[in-house]
Amino acid sequence: MITLSKVHKRFGDQVVLNGVDFEVQEGETVALLGPSGSGKSVLLKHINGLLRPDSGSVQVDGLEVPALKRQDLAELRTRIGYVFQNGALFDSMDVFENVRLGISDEAKYRDQSYADQRVPECLRLVNLSPDTMKKFPAQLSGGMRKRVGIARAIAGSPKYLLYDEPTSGLDPVNADVIDDLVKRLEAELGITSVMVTHDVRGAFRVADRLALLYDSRIVLQVPPQAFRESADPRVRGFLERDFDSTSFAA
Repeated sequence: MITLSKVHKRFGDQVVLNGVDFEVQEGETVALLGPSGSGKSVLLKHINGLLRPDSGSVQVDGLEVPALKRQDLAELRTRIGYVFQNGALFDSMDVFENVRLGISDEAKYRDQSYADQRVPECLRLVNLSPDTMKKFPAQLSGGMRKRVGIARAIAGSPKYLLYDEPTSGLDPVNADVIDDLVKRLEAELGITSVMVTHDVRGAFRVADRLALLYDSRIVLQVPPQAFRESADPRVRGFLERDFDSTSFAA
């Protein structure tokens, strides 16, 4: 379980998070929505300790993340996979080595026979064939690079997956492919997910609950139907600005 309580974060004079309360139950996918620059990625990075709050509580599985010592934080991060917005693949490494980097257990990472089994299994889970392993990122389409990034994030068998704009820059067909992967990984692996996204349509397809970060606070966090029907003017304005709300029909 992930719980943020009264989290504050600012950079200089800019207040990014102002008393944020946010919760993710085990086994669910929560989509975090909000205008550009609202602090969604900042919130995400608090969960695995990439950023520390100025004040407030960030807990994962009952552990107070900002208070963890380096070794304990490293151990926690083995349970949290992170999917970066641009894939963040290493151009000098082939796909095999990029995915292998996600194996968080050092002994397993160094075990060639384990890597030879685990890497193609992760690629299978994201619908990529074994022959992808010897390709380099420059040889892949944008959608394939995103899927390799997800394969790397699950290589360490994490309990949680944090997605930072997994469908950004993709056409609708490839965005749907990524959305379907998020749903399948939740169903097949029991992974708990937090997905920062601008893709409101995809969020409605994928998420068990949607949260809106607006004016530095979470103003609503509810199931899709309740989000769709909310009379909160901030929610209505967000939906009507990005899409015709009728396009969210179940």
